[in-house]
Amino acid sequence: MRRGQVREDALWYKDAIIYELRVRSFVDSNGDGIGDFAGLTSRLDYLQDLGVNALWLLPICPSPGKDDGYDISEYTDVHPDLGTVDDFRLFVEEAHRRGLRVITELVMNHTSDQHPWFQRARRAPPGSPERQFYVWSDQPDRYKDARIIFKDFEPSNWSWDPVAKQYYWHRFFAHQPDLNFDNPAVHEAMMSVVDFWCGLGVDGLRLDAVPYLYERDGTNCENLAETHAFLKKLREHMDSRFKDRMLLAEANQWPEDAAAYFGRGDECQMNFHFPIMPRIFMSIHMEDRLPIADILAQTPQIPANCQWALFLRNHDELTLEMVTDEERDYMYRAFAHEPTMRINLGIRRRLAPLVGNDRRQVELMNALLMSLPGTPVLYYGDEIGMGDNVFLGDRNGVRTPMQWSPDRNAGFSRANPQRLVLPVIIDPEYHYESLNVEAQQGNPNSLLWWMKRLIALRKRFQAFGRGSIEFLSPENAKVLAFIRRFEEETVLVVANLSRFPQCVELDLRSFKGNVPIELIGKTRFPTIGELPYLLTLGEHAFYWFSLEEPKTAAQDAREASYQPPLLEVPSGWEGPLTGGERSSLEMVLPAWLEGRRWFHGRAREISQVRIQDIVPVDSLRFAMLEVEFSQGEPEQYVLPLTLQPEEKSTPAQAVIAVLRRSDGSQLQLVDALSDSAASAALLEAIRTGTRSRAAAGLLVASARPGLP
Repeated sequence: MRRGQVREDALWYKDAIIYELRVRSFVDSNGDGIGDFAGLTSRLDYLQDLGVNALWLLPICPSPGKDDGYDISEYTDVHPDLGTVDDFRLFVEEAHRRGLRVITELVMNHTSDQHPWFQRARRAPPGSPERQFYVWSDQPDRYKDARIIFKDFEPSNWSWDPVAKQYYWHRFFAHQPDLNFDNPAVHEAMMSVVDFWCGLGVDGLRLDAVPYLYERDGTNCENLAETHAFLKKLREHMDSRFKDRMLLAEANQWPEDAAAYFGRGDECQMNFHFPIMPRIFMSIHMEDRLPIADILAQTPQIPANCQWALFLRNHDELTLEMVTDEERDYMYRAFAHEPTMRINLGIRRRLAPLVGNDRRQVELMNALLMSLPGTPVLYYGDEIGMGDNVFLGDRNGVRTPMQWSPDRNAGFSRANPQRLVLPVIIDPEYHYESLNVEAQQGNPNSLLWWMKRLIALRKRFQAFGRGSIEFLSPENAKVLAFIRRFEEETVLVVANLSRFPQCVELDLRSFKGNVPIELIGKTRFPTIGELPYLLTLGEHAFYWFSLEEPKTAAQDAREASYQPPLLEVPSGWEGPLTGGERSSLEMVLPAWLEGRRWFHGRAREISQVRIQDIVPVDSLRFAMLEVEFSQGEPEQYVLPLTLQPEEKSTPAQAVIAVLRRSDGSQLQLVDALSDSAASAALLEAIRTGTRSRAAAGLLVASARPGLP
């Protein structure tokens, strides 16, 4: 598998925005009512435009489907409903071509009872190599201290097998027998599975239910030393064969126990921070920063090459295992007042319904997700505020088809609606006819567009993914404030957790003389002094500030000697710009424009540059720009662009950005008027009256009388 399409970076996961999706529920390409890899591949441009750069796929292997694919019956194949291994290989290649990395599931703890390994084991004599692939006992009285995880479904962790005439061990459903990791043959089998999927180009593996691999009497059979020893072995095996790969642990534990899965940087590179998720909901509902601040204070330092993964919602219930009994009762009263909304020790609801479809709360929660320490994980559909169906069985209510359009089956499938893998949402408040990607793409004020802008902004600052965090302690407990720092970046985050406007005074004396620049609107706030810094925030509002030193003459000169940034452009600009490439260019244009003598708005602060259209004319491209300012009316500009080889001598002030294509080659994006050949081409277009179709009409090159 060629991997030249994704940039080499051993720590890529620190700057990632991960998008979790269920292939079965994303896009159906063949009309059978089930999503598949061909359909997913057809929507990769949407995901690139959204701004995410890693895709986490829920289980894709053959399975009886009793636990949404987590009951695996074959580890080295793709479920026929989803396509073939070749379909998966093509999907990975296309994802990499767009700069998207791929994370798949590795369910090591257990298999389906239909897996050939278990079928052989139950028929083999006790003590045989086949039998020892699983954990057996003549009596169901071993490991009594191990808790039952699925209390709503299972009375015991042991189940009787009439064929083997013994009890077998399972930490989850009875149809999911646990593998015996005391058997070295199981280790070798898992290593082979890792080799298979990494060999297909997978960038990361999520290790499902990893705390439960081993069992020992007298313990709770979780987080045992033997588990950590195996993870070190697995990591060493993977690192010795594959480059830039990542292990993500699913360890639903308290922070101290969860942090152990990083080892000394030699076990899993990533781990979910489960306890922070319910406390984000609690803090906003209680209008108090204590739950968030308290759990992060309990979170130990982790190795420099490791990272937490943060999420608001996912494919499972909103788990309440890692909260106190009192906190769990509070969460049930606040967010799951009906029994149908509860399952096991959790709440089976999507993000928007959990907060009463309150747009301000959705935005605030996503802002916290993007700014707290760790890598954010978005759940498919939450970027448009999809609803759920609590009346579907198990946790299927949050796994319904993606809502693409107001067409039949929400644009997910052409099948008879009765054949769909799950029914689409028809709740009046979240009905697919009004709540869908197509509708929100056409509305720049939609949640989808807001999410795209937030993701693009987050990706500009490595402080969010790699920086330290320092909490401020203002008297107003309804306001959460903290500072993220990385190298020369200092970002101040202030969030109003209350449904009412709040004021807060922050002790920022250590930044005296700095100027807070609000990042979304590029608004310059008053300079920080000795006195407490006063801010007012609307209901559920937040600020992201860049704390910058005041400009000096030397800094102004450095700004004028603009340094063109490096932009990844998987498309190579051979055709139209993708949404992600357009967003990247919009991010760098303000700094370049500020240093141009012909730019009329130099005296004003640019808040945003929007590319209204890019029109090709022969070898040139004309960018139609709308420049918005923190004060006053916007201005429109036409900027002629051309591409040049990096080795060509070009005036430094003319270079807007350096573009790196998927094959590793680099080009300069320059102001076309600085290049004699491009200028000559422009004159020829004017002389000949060249016409080119634009989104808003027809671009016509016309000459004044007397042009030679």
